[in-house]
Amino acid sequence: MHQLTTRILIALVLGAVTGLALNQWAPDLFQSLNQYVFDPAGNLFLRLIMMLVVPLVFLSIVVGVSDLGSPKQLGRMGLKTVAFFLGTTVIALTLALTVATIVQPGDPGLLGEGLAENYEAAEAPPFIETLVNIIPNNPIEAMSSGAMLQIIAFAIFVGLAMAVLGEKVTTVKSFFKQGNDIMMTLVTFVMKFAPIGAFALIASALGQAGWSAVFSLGAYMLTVVGVLLIHVFGVYSLLIYFFGKMNPLTFYKGFFPAMTMAFSLSSSNATLPLSMKIAQENLGVSKQVSGFVQPLGATINMDGTGIMQAVATVFIAQVYVADLSLMDMVVIVLTATLASIGTAGVPGVGMIMLAMVLTQVGLSPAGIALVIGVDRLLDMLRTSVNITGDAALAVIVDRSEKRRGALPSHDSGDV
Repeated sequence: MHQLTTRILIALVLGAVTGLALNQWAPDLFQSLNQYVFDPAGNLFLRLIMMLVVPLVFLSIVVGVSDLGSPKQLGRMGLKTVAFFLGTTVIALTLALTVATIVQPGDPGLLGEGLAENYEAAEAPPFIETLVNIIPNNPIEAMSSGAMLQIIAFAIFVGLAMAVLGEKVTTVKSFFKQGNDIMMTLVTFVMKFAPIGAFALIASALGQAGWSAVFSLGAYMLTVVGVLLIHVFGVYSLLIYFFGKMNPLTFYKGFFPAMTMAFSLSSSNATLPLSMKIAQENLGVSKQVSGFVQPLGATINMDGTGIMQAVATVFIAQVYVADLSLMDMVVIVLTATLASIGTAGVPGVGMIMLAMVLTQVGLSPAGIALVIGVDRLLDMLRTSVNITGDAALAVIVDRSEKRRGALPSHDSGDV
């Protein structure tokens, strides 16, 4: 994975230099290379990503929900955990949309008037209609048309039914898990082409837009990083202090080794053994709570990924000169929150989820070309945010259960 990161970063630099050099000194040569090399290679990579969206979302959410266990058996701890994760995801998305709308990192018309003219914004349906339409008339039709909210809703229903039936559907559950494993393998396979895709996409984007794209892309990166920092050191600190009754400085000092490991691996799942060990040894979280909350968080808690998706969607909409209505914002929050239930904690899945969100609000997935070149850097940061949220809730639930007398108390670092 470190080799892939290095290759993507090298491809990003080479693509940026190539695109800017051709834009400045050989625009005619750029047009030929873009038509026969950059654009086809970039589109091929995007098609590989889009190929995985529907099956990955459906299978991963079914597996994620079914793993929650019987709703009757989830009990108090399960309800707390799920409610907290979904709640912080909504906060993260709302914060990201607000900051991105205020900062406006996307330079309107960045890629030229032709791109803006080719984009036709669909009129947003009424809010009630959007809520009603979440339930599909025909799940198969929803999958074929890529209606992501409907696909997510159906996947949640299937996952809940499997959780209720338990051992009666062991064979079916194994089928879905194996199918999800296949999709994860395909994601890993597709990401091997990420350096080529990153080179082609960034060279094409910068070759068309020139230096103005560099400054706008820098504004996008700073916006994402800024919101991630606000969410971690603002939102999480307040939750840890008021609900976890722990000094946030004690928390971050104790959990820092796991955060650095997540930064280097860009994978919540790969960091999970270390993050659980550190939460138990450095933060005083019981094994029962840590063993339940943190693995579940690696499946359904993706605040950092949601922040990237929200900022990227606003950024791409601004570049396309497309206005996002309040209804579009609500759809982004709904789609990304529900999708977080099944977003796998492995590198590369964030881009697939972004393609899903863009499609849901009527934006072309080709807009991924604008952000994929720098996504690997941001992926490292948002993975650290994701696992920090898991550990923060583990502390909160652990302290809550101990106050109820459900667990032995051996706290440290109280406020």
